[in-house]
Amino acid sequence: MPFLKGLVSSLLLALTTLVWGIPLVVLTLVKLVTPGRRLRRLVLKGLNEVALRWVGSNLWWMRRWLKPTLDIQLPEGLSRDQWWLVLSNHRSWTDIFLLFFALHRRLPMPHFFVKRQLIWIPIVGLAFWAMEFPMLRRLTREQRERHPHLARRDREATERMCRHARERPIAIYNFVEGTRFTPAKHAAQDSPYRHLLRPRAGGIAQVLGLLGDRLGGILDVTLHYDNPRPTFWGYLCGEEGPVTLTARRLEVPTWMVKGDYHDDPNYKERFHSWLNALWQDKDASLSP
Repeated sequence: MPFLKGLVSSLLLALTTLVWGIPLVVLTLVKLVTPGRRLRRLVLKGLNEVALRWVGSNLWWMRRWLKPTLDIQLPEGLSRDQWWLVLSNHRSWTDIFLLFFALHRRLPMPHFFVKRQLIWIPIVGLAFWAMEFPMLRRLTREQRERHPHLARRDREATERMCRHARERPIAIYNFVEGTRFTPAKHAAQDSPYRHLLRPRAGGIAQVLGLLGDRLGGILDVTLHYDNPRPTFWGYLCGEEGPVTLTARRLEVPTWMVKGDYHDDPNYKERFHSWLNALWQDKDASLSP
């Protein structure tokens, strides 16, 4: 019975979150009172290990209980000892766990660009804050023009993450469309792509400008669901159907390193051209 299966899955997800939430809260309190960045890095290492074990625990029961049908295609040369930027299209909250299925323990600790509102989710929001994920407001162009100080805070959050990222290898994950794909959003944006929303360039351009010299590469991930309207609840009920995850490794172009997306119009235009071409290729790969 799908509803019962979804209920059990929700309870298992809540249970793993509560279990690993205990050491998370303890280490967060320790981090708050720990003096000096060097000592806080040691606490942060413990927080990262807690997060990785939370991911591993969920993948363990999902493999055995939900048994998702996944076709995962990865490039060679992935390493936990290098820095990575992971770009993906976005269809459902399920995407996060599919990326974990493919890349958990193959890449270093994942860091996501997350919406600021998610900080209010119990335990999960605390984890985002304690592990120094950039919490962004996802402003529209009109909002950025009316409130430039808010856009500046988002850039400062990304800059802070990149500065701290130089201390240890991390993998930065970004759903470049900024929100989950729906037909209504696609129509509202007048998106030029058949299967994708318009990509947002600012965050990843800043990462590549600040951290591009450290990156082992860019992982361009394409998620294709057989189900045209995937949902996380459907996944928890074991009804999602086959999903294909294809990742290809891209080298960081030399012109991107040390670029200034926000103050150099030529760099900005070139970056948009690169990203739009990437999205056109991704859109074509999703067509039957």
